[in-house]
Amino acid sequence: MNTAQTTLAAAAVLALMGGSAMAQDNMAKKPVAMEKCYGVALAGKNDCKAGAGTTCAGTSKVNYDAKAFKEVPVGTCVTMKTPKGMGSLAPKA
Repeated sequence: MNTAQTTLAAAAVLALMGGSAMAQDNMAKKPVAMEKCYGVALAGKNDCKAGAGTTCAGTSKVNYDAKAFKEVPVGTCVTMKTPKGMGSLAPKA
């Protein structure tokens, strides 16, 4: 191989590597599926529905309100531990 061919081959390899990296970046940016997780939001940080006396997002008055939810990646809710217990997929009494 002469110098021109070597340079061209190296450029081709780099172009393929860059395309592969861009494809991985695009895959990584896909939206993550989310689910409602009750009892894990801090006061004022809930996504919506916080029980009696509240209307929607950011209205919970206490940390880890069992009737307020925060959206979290699917499959992580019931593994989230708080000072008041574990996260729940349904509002707690």
